[in-house]
Amino acid sequence: MPSVFYKIDKNSIYLIGTWSKVTVPDFIDEVINALLRETDEDRILYIEGSNLVELDSAGVALIDEILEKCKLSIECLTNFTENDLSKLEIFSVHSLPIEDIPEKIPFLEQFGDEVIGYFKRFFDMILLTSEIFYWSIIGIFDKKGHRKGSFTQQSILIGFNAIPIVGLLSFIIGFILSLQSAVQLRQFGADQFLANLLSITMVREMAPLITAIILAGRSGSAIASEIATMKVTEELDALKMMALNPIRFVVVPKFHAVTICMSLLVLFSILVGIFGGLIVAISISGFAPMNFLTSCVNIVKPKDLIITIIKSIVFAWQIVIIGAHYGFHVEGGAEGVGRATTQSVVAAIFGVIIMDALFSLIYLIK
Repeated sequence: MPSVFYKIDKNSIYLIGTWSKVTVPDFIDEVINALLRETDEDRILYIEGSNLVELDSAGVALIDEILEKCKLSIECLTNFTENDLSKLEIFSVHSLPIEDIPEKIPFLEQFGDEVIGYFKRFFDMILLTSEIFYWSIIGIFDKKGHRKGSFTQQSILIGFNAIPIVGLLSFIIGFILSLQSAVQLRQFGADQFLANLLSITMVREMAPLITAIILAGRSGSAIASEIATMKVTEELDALKMMALNPIRFVVVPKFHAVTICMSLLVLFSILVGIFGGLIVAISISGFAPMNFLTSCVNIVKPKDLIITIIKSIVFAWQIVIIGAHYGFHVEGGAEGVGRATTQSVVAAIFGVIIMDALFSLIYLIK
């Protein structure tokens, strides 16, 4: 094993012999101590590698230590062979690109950016809504730009396939509402009002709200993920190249289908929920089936049904528009699609609840 591993002369350190895992541990302290003894006049400016015989990752690590101690950059290396330079490029930390540290943005500037971003997203949502409504109205009279059978296909996916879950949850909710209400009403001798309470609750609130939340999770997520995937895979650009409007081709059939299906699903939910309550009324409160159903029909006014249908249609439009908005504004690949889908479901449910609160105020208007 050679006894000389380096030489310091005239602002340069000459690397000699084998700089590998076999030799580096034996002289690393010697090299570092020699560098610390150097004065400002004798400060190392260059690392010379013409006399290197062998270099591996351990030797590169020591060269990095020399660069660190002498405050040098990798450009100060001279007379290294191509093979040694390639090892330095692979193993040296100094060959890695320096990441820029992002400048800390002041709070007010961050707040302003967020406000501007919200306004921009709100404007994009309004623009998308106007386009969807425009092409939906046009699509009623002009079927050009639509895939044949798309309305029927979307009606099956959005409406028919949702019947089991809507029916199951509506039955359970009607059953639980009646069960809990019957226990409380019995304490006051007001069992006869069970049918009135159940029918008003199902018609005005529970049926449209539960159905909208189910569709937001089922259909809203499907709409957002489908459109987001089409954007990521550039299928939307392909539609534009074929002179097809993506909103008219993709969104409008879903908009038409959900408008019809949502109203029918809400009516179905009301009937199933009342049926669930009927079972409780018969078994616990001793209601006669016809008396219970007659009370349900008499207490519900035409205004209640009209507002419920309008409410359900508005919920349906919200779900489609929000899902389309997040789908068209997706960023990134598969991760972006998942993020857009999650955001669309959360935003749709939030929007449904806010709109439901507004409609509750309308019920108070006599």
